[in-house]
Amino acid sequence: MIPQGGLGWLGVVRLGLAQTALGAIVVLMTSTINRVMVVELALPALVPGLLLALHYAVQIFRPAWGYGSDAGGRRTPWIIGGMATLAIGAIGAAVGTALAANSLPLGLLVAAVAFLLVGMGAGAAGTSVLALLASQVAPRRRAAAACVVWMMMILGFAVSAPLAGRFLDPFSNARLIEVTSTVAGAAFLLSVLAIWGVEGGAPARSGGGEAAHRSPASFRRALAEVWREPEARRFTTFIFVSMLAYGSQELLIEPFAGLVFGMTPGSTTKLAGLQHGGVLIGMLGVAIATSAIGGRIASSLREWTIAGCAASAASLAAIAAVGLMGFGPDAFRVAVFALGVSNGIYAVAAIGSMMGLAGAGTASREGTRMGLWGAAQAIAYGTGGVAATVLVDVVRSLGSTPLIAYALVFGLEAGLFLFATALARSGAPRPANDSPSAQPALSAQS
Repeated sequence: MIPQGGLGWLGVVRLGLAQTALGAIVVLMTSTINRVMVVELALPALVPGLLLALHYAVQIFRPAWGYGSDAGGRRTPWIIGGMATLAIGAIGAAVGTALAANSLPLGLLVAAVAFLLVGMGAGAAGTSVLALLASQVAPRRRAAAACVVWMMMILGFAVSAPLAGRFLDPFSNARLIEVTSTVAGAAFLLSVLAIWGVEGGAPARSGGGEAAHRSPASFRRALAEVWREPEARRFTTFIFVSMLAYGSQELLIEPFAGLVFGMTPGSTTKLAGLQHGGVLIGMLGVAIATSAIGGRIASSLREWTIAGCAASAASLAAIAAVGLMGFGPDAFRVAVFALGVSNGIYAVAAIGSMMGLAGAGTASREGTRMGLWGAAQAIAYGTGGVAATVLVDVVRSLGSTPLIAYALVFGLEAGLFLFATALARSGAPRPANDSPSAQPALSAQS
């Protein structure tokens, strides 16, 4: 049953387990399948890159999936159905990769369809998990709940990839399919057990009388209603700009470390661990401050979002400056750790704000709003990664050194985070409808 004060911590953890299962499958696509295609099959890195782009591109339909859970009045079927689609897609990706060893066109065709399924499943399940949190978590718990759910998804990343790697040796295509199928099956079972009954005590939502009549016209009407909300429009812009900056840095840190500071592959892998450790510290700091510390600044997710964006901009500028000023690897590590902490503050505060705004405005539109913002996030993240790497290559082709090329792109990313900071600052806190103690979230006035 849903407690009167909102979804309890046990329910939040159970939803977090669903995110753990989601992360455990997705990481196999970005790490294991990616590596096998490039190393064992000797395919260009562009091939898995384009497959991942398909995974992001299909998530433009997140608003429709979110609307489906709004109109149906239940999130659970969408979470379970999304996880099933994700698991099938992951197994298909492994089969396609194995087929590519003998028939490249057939293998890539199967893999392309599989990555589309991966994107559809992750988008449908992830959107509905966040919509359920937004509609059932008490306002005072939103930042902490967002932190728990995101940390548990990162746990899925951290556990799945090493375990899969251990059982993949000695490598064979058959073993790749077996390991991927085992992980996908176990993750799906975990998600079903975790989510089953969490929503049982929640009253069914009719979605404005649309549960019995879901049509393209009714979806367009629902999306138009959400888009007419000034807060939803501004927050969509903020998510796109900030995630464009966030996604574009992901593929640059480790190559920059190797080219400019001469760090080995092992050292850059440890560097990634250092950055992710900073992310967790930033997330935990915001969760503790907004849940346990009094005062307007400590409890305002909007203030923390502004701080996270501004600090991320400063950290990216510091990373570029460390290289340009000739400092050593130790100073670079400090800057990367600071970037991780800053990103963690930004991420958990923005997610908490997203959950707060999802329940505002037109009733029973949490899934549609989450879908709109999820689509903006996915498109921006995928675009940012591709654009950043292309820009570095273009600048280097014009005769610039790797240091200058990477420093220029880091500077542009810092500028994007500053723009996101300005967008966050321009929104004024507004009182929440459902609780007098709710934190002000990012909002817009136009």
